Amino acid sequence: MSGSLAPSEWSRNERSMWAAFRRGEWYADGGEVRAAAVRRLLIAPPPPEPGHLARLRLRDVRVTGRLDLAEAVVGGTLRLHNCRFTQAPCLDGASLGALEMRGCSLPGLSAVGLTTGWKCEISGCRVEGPTDLYGASIGGTLHLEGSHLTGRGERRGESALQLLCATVGGDIQAGTGLRVDGCADLRDTSVRGSVVLTRALLGNPAGTVLKANRLHIGGDLNGRGGLVAEGIVDLCDARVGGGVLFEGASLGAGHETALRAHGIDVGAEFNCCDGFTARGRLALSNITVRSKVSFADARIDVPAGRPALTSRRSTASELTLGLAPPARGTVDLSHTRVTVLRGTPDGWPEGVRMEGVVYESLLPQLPARGRLPLLARDPQGFTPQPYEQLASVYRRHGHDADARTVQLAKQTRLRATLPWPGRVWSRLQDVTVGYGYRPMRAVWWLAAIMVSGTLLFSRWPPQPLDPGRPPRFQPAVYTLDLLLPLVDFGQERAFSPDGALQWPAVLLICLGWLLATTAAAGANRILRRA
Repeated sequence: MSGSLAPSEWSRNERSMWAAFRRGEWYADGGEVRAAAVRRLLIAPPPPEPGHLARLRLRDVRVTGRLDLAEAVVGGTLRLHNCRFTQAPCLDGASLGALEMRGCSLPGLSAVGLTTGWKCEISGCRVEGPTDLYGASIGGTLHLEGSHLTGRGERRGESALQLLCATVGGDIQAGTGLRVDGCADLRDTSVRGSVVLTRALLGNPAGTVLKANRLHIGGDLNGRGGLVAEGIVDLCDARVGGGVLFEGASLGAGHETALRAHGIDVGAEFNCCDGFTARGRLALSNITVRSKVSFADARIDVPAGRPALTSRRSTASELTLGLAPPARGTVDLSHTRVTVLRGTPDGWPEGVRMEGVVYESLLPQLPARGRLPLLARDPQGFTPQPYEQLASVYRRHGHDADARTVQLAKQTRLRATLPWPGRVWSRLQDVTVGYGYRPMRAVWWLAAIMVSGTLLFSRWPPQPLDPGRPPRFQPAVYTLDLLLPLVDFGQERAFSPDGALQWPAVLLICLGWLLATTAAAGANRILRRA
């Protein structure tokens, strides 16, 4: 088709489209054209009218038949506004300058391997079948705002949006007004800019609503301000150069898990806060976040006793936990490493697993008694490491009294795990010297025993062993001689109790050995810590 006249067999509408194409104008009279005529116009275009740039612009047009542009090369922008297609267009392997579809109605779209030098826009459209962009290479931004994308009617679990193994040179703008009924599949895709899901509605309650495994994003994954995802959001092994931002988002419905992000690597913040709601567990183990992870003012709705947040073996600069209200489920932070751990126990759930957690600072600063109840919430029972970690932080920041309080609480909880002889010995150390962390207890015990012994032996003094040359009897010194097993003041060798007085003397000797042994055990523990 090298002439300037449209084929004679074309309809009046198609000839008008031909003329508009040559002038680079919109064809927008609301008529009907065949897909074959559109294809012929793009593949074998007529020469433009003098002073004009030939290009196809269709608005309010009904396109009948299948628009097949597979492997076609179109240099300019294909603009289709408010068009209705009777069959799903095929753009597999096509190369376009840009694709701009606004407000169109389609029974599906196949664009496997599509290449655009600039943007690809499918905004405000209604697509009743899968939108397949597998392996597409988009030079600029991919626009999906305001569109309604679905899978096939009887196969709702089928991916409504397939963007696997694709490359996007700019952003994916899939926010305001986007609705996806089915799964949005972005696995193994690379996005140079950000993925914006602000106020999008993603619905696949029967399964995974967003598959983004190994998705690489140069900017942010932005779901702030009203993203609703009914189904599982899967971000496992994704790489995000900016932040993962879910402030105010709502995830999950009808599944045990709302968000799965094992192994994700985030260059900035990972925020599930400020009104964030999850109806199901957040599974975030082995994640690496260069900045903070925040769950402040977040709601995680799971049944009592079930996992609410799992973040094992993860690394972050700062971790904020302040669930509102506190989750009924459990939080597992075992073997996680952070620089700053932020939050107060009244905002944490009833069960918290802290085994192996390492941190350098706690904010806000609270006395030890304000944080110890948190360590008692481990659903798997007592483990010593969380107490050692908390004590070391208090000691590092100069709060030695709080560190001793934590160590004392650790020994008290440890006692319940010992066999009965160990529990008895532990109880004696607690009562007498506070396991060495309360040395003044031994002083008060010694003072009480000294007073009792002095009063007793003042009233009933023992008999001298050598009546001919007895030394002067001193009740206080005699009592001290009995109490201190390795000290000899000469009173015990010079006087011997007889009769019933022998039993108090034996008791004083036993108490002396007990105090000495428990004090030595406590001192040894303190010296080992030093």
